[in-house]
Amino acid sequence: MLFEGKQNTMIQNVLTTYPPRWINFALGVLFTMAIAATGTGLAVLPGVNRIGAMLSAILIAVIYRNVLSYPESLREGIQFSARYLLRFAIILYGFKLNIDVVVHKGGMLLVHDAITIVVAIATTMLLAKLLKADMNLSLLLGIGTGVCGAAAIAAVSPILKADDEDTAIGAGIIALIGTVFALAYTFLRPYLPISSIAYAIWGGVSLHEIAHVAAAAAPAGPDALTMGLLAKLGRVFLLIPLSFILSLWMNRKGEGEKSKSAPFPWFLVGFIITSLIGTYLPIPKFVLNDISTTSSFLLAAAMVGLGLNVHLSSLRTRALRPLLAMIVASIVVSSVSYVTLLWF
Repeated sequence: MLFEGKQNTMIQNVLTTYPPRWINFALGVLFTMAIAATGTGLAVLPGVNRIGAMLSAILIAVIYRNVLSYPESLREGIQFSARYLLRFAIILYGFKLNIDVVVHKGGMLLVHDAITIVVAIATTMLLAKLLKADMNLSLLLGIGTGVCGAAAIAAVSPILKADDEDTAIGAGIIALIGTVFALAYTFLRPYLPISSIAYAIWGGVSLHEIAHVAAAAAPAGPDALTMGLLAKLGRVFLLIPLSFILSLWMNRKGEGEKSKSAPFPWFLVGFIITSLIGTYLPIPKFVLNDISTTSSFLLAAAMVGLGLNVHLSSLRTRALRPLLAMIVASIVVSSVSYVTLLWF
């Protein structure tokens, strides 16, 4: 009885001392996952399936933030999702990249992919400068346009020290505009004087997300879809050297401005490791599919955490000009990639 009394007293002390922080932390993480699950559920509905689970989740988070305000008691858990679930999702994202296929079968596609990245970033930043747009948000959009959409933005935002609001706005814009372009490609396909394979490769080297490439290339047939995804995976592969280049650039910039240098992007090492594991170890396809689903869900949960920092007023004041620059850059990327595919 004495032992039980002491045990009960200890439990009561623990519950009265620690629960506000740790319970609220757990609730914050669960809160982001609940919204991500809601967005994922909505994404299967007709019409909503065009914008996808991630954009649905971000929109719910933004509406919640601007209608009901930020849930301050859950802040620690929400910030954990926005920062650490984000990095873990990017590490899992590496399983989608088959390095052997890209290197040995990609061939000339990697050249087209590199051209896309250079054109996308350069055009976006040039237009952003001419339009006097927010340069940080524009850079995120340029990288997302050139590489692999929201995943690229999520990967480089810690390196570029982008704030949560810019990251969420950038991811939302990429998902939305990428969906519009995927629909436009699907509409244009019957009228283009190119083969189904060439059309799919064009989508792979120019569309924003893997999901957008799959949606646009699937109507052209399974062989075309395979080539389109191969072209897209080349751009995902190039995210690795681009990220390290950005890290070096930020460190030099930090030294020049006598400010803190950018931290080494260790999570990208994890991305490389998971890519190698997925490429060279005999992992069953259904396991890779489950990992891919988990990665997408965690990325959506992380974007919810970021989306809760978005003020609608900032969309009007800060996002319109970068959005315009990104749309024009996307058109330029589509045009340049189409012409280079015809030439080469």
